[in-house]
Amino acid sequence: MTAIATPRGAVARARSIAAALRRSAPSTHVSLLFLTIVLALAVVVPVLPGIDPYGQNLEASMLAPFSDGAHLLGTDQLGRDMLSRLALATRMSLLIAVGAVAVSAVIGLLVGLIAGYRGGRIDAFLMGVGDVQLAIPVVLLLIVMVAALGSSPLLLILLLGLTNWVAYGRVVRAMVMSLREREFVTAAVSAGASATWVVRHHLLRNVLPQVMILSAFQIGVVITIESSLSFIGLGIQPPTPSLGLMINEGQRHLQSDPALTIVPALAVFLLIAGAQFLSQGLERTRAR
Repeated sequence: MTAIATPRGAVARARSIAAALRRSAPSTHVSLLFLTIVLALAVVVPVLPGIDPYGQNLEASMLAPFSDGAHLLGTDQLGRDMLSRLALATRMSLLIAVGAVAVSAVIGLLVGLIAGYRGGRIDAFLMGVGDVQLAIPVVLLLIVMVAALGSSPLLLILLLGLTNWVAYGRVVRAMVMSLREREFVTAAVSAGASATWVVRHHLLRNVLPQVMILSAFQIGVVITIESSLSFIGLGIQPPTPSLGLMINEGQRHLQSDPALTIVPALAVFLLIAGAQFLSQGLERTRAR
């Protein structure tokens, strides 16, 4: 019985997802197109045969895009293949952004649930910690911390995650403070339900959609910050390619070979625009 029901359930879920996509806002379709292009670049290119983002060939340096069949996007000043380096840099940016957003979302969700449901001194203390963090410029704080601790991918994920949880905490707290006065919550409490049960069955499922919308928006924000850190030399370190570092290296040859700057800058734009459009599309779809 289970073997028969499971495929039917999977087909039904797939159909409901397809129907939701058809009803979704045009911005969702645009975001999916942008993100599909970028993800295809990041996933497919590194596994192609003959791809080496670290290989140098000074005799083939500064090749223009589409001028050589072996290097579709040309080469940089050291003769390294731009397409493979762009794919690896894009993968690294997405890894850091998704990881940092996951850390921020988990911390902010827990803080918001506790502060909003408990209230009182706990709420005042947790929101006070958030206010202190908001008073410190995030980029300046990250520059100091990265300069002191280093800039490995894992460390960047943790630092970016720990410095961007406040938005989640405030949004979740506001929603929980409103939800805890609703009839279905007060009825559960009156029936003797524990705080853990109420949070898990009533509050969490109502705040998660908004957390997903905020997460899509924050991916673009984190990519912007990570690219900025790499641009000034405090992000991912060579020889590992990063989008910000590629833009920095390319601007030195902006007049002779503008593609070295334009190509990674376009990748950053597609990532950020895709994340922003996705957030807007999810918000409009949820509002329907």
